Amino acid sequence: MQFLWSTLTVRNMEESLAFYQEVVGLKLMNRMKNGVDTELAFLGDGETQVELLYHPTKETADPIGKGISLGFATNNLDQMLSFVQERGLGVEGPFSPNPMIKFFYVTDPNGLKIQFVERH
Repeated sequence: MQFLWSTLTVRNMEESLAFYQEVVGLKLMNRMKNGVDTELAFLGDGETQVELLYHPTKETADPIGKGISLGFATNNLDQMLSFVQERGLGVEGPFSPNPMIKFFYVTDPNGLKIQFVERH
């Protein structure tokens, strides 16, 4: 079985697209409307994708679990840390539980924790 994507219900499509394209660096693969009350956007590069789901007729998105995070690899954690701090994003970390890995978290516009990871 192959994992295809994670679906995130978002409060604001434009804000979420900007975050995942500009901060995370994901490429917009497809964006479409499904009737008048649903918009979808698929982002990624390769096999695994992130799907953003927006319902403009709903007031807010469903709350995202606090124990869930999405992890993305970076080649230079210090550079990525500076990049997100320049954008005014709050940072949790960095952490290095062992010499082989360093990471930190930011929160996306919908309250989901995003982890940036550098492996050695």
